[in-house]
Amino acid sequence: MHIQTFLAKSGVYSRRETARLIDDHRVTINGIVCSRQSIVSDSDTVHVDSLPVPDPAERVYLAFHKPEGITCTAQQSVEGNLNDFLKWESRIFSVGRLDKASTGLLILTNDGSIVNPLMKEEEAKEKEYIIETSRPVSETMIKKMCEGGLLIKGKKASPALAEKTGDVTFRIILKQGLNRQIRRMCRAFDNHVVSLKRIRISHIQLHTLEPGEWRHLTEEEIRQLKYEMLDKS
Repeated sequence: MHIQTFLAKSGVYSRRETARLIDDHRVTINGIVCSRQSIVSDSDTVHVDSLPVPDPAERVYLAFHKPEGITCTAQQSVEGNLNDFLKWESRIFSVGRLDKASTGLLILTNDGSIVNPLMKEEEAKEKEYIIETSRPVSETMIKKMCEGGLLIKGKKASPALAEKTGDVTFRIILKQGLNRQIRRMCRAFDNHVVSLKRIRISHIQLHTLEPGEWRHLTEEEIRQLKYEMLDKS
């Protein structure tokens, strides 16, 4: 298999990280510095920074209710990272992100080989949020979110499904994933997000998970997650 796939299957590195390690000449196969095109066989010895790559960890796929203040990264150098919070025995990655101030559903896995493909596929998945704002939610704002076309850092927001649920609350379903999209759309109407919680990604629901709690995905949830990824690859 390709060296990037081999490294990602260890559960220690994501594909993005493996590319950086290889480009920095930190990966060797049988003592020889490798390239992204290198192939690994069962008889080969692979080292990163002169240390052997660990055996693959048992695969886990989790639904996690991210609390406010946690940063969606596995990098140990970042304060409030996912690994420090969860204290998982193997390195764990988030599929997609929520900003530090937002809460709600994250899909987590230690299967580095599927993180990037799932992140690409996540752009086409429905993601559902409930929002509280600092000022009353206007019908004009909801209408424009449904129509699409708002400029978010030079890119047009796609049409969304949005509905007002209270004087200062609304619900929205997005497929697009522009940076801080909901917050920026609200600011376009001189309104500001007080709280933002994601309650669904495609077929996976947050349900009754409290902030900081997690659960294993069911076999059916994992099967459908991987099927959707392969179906669109």
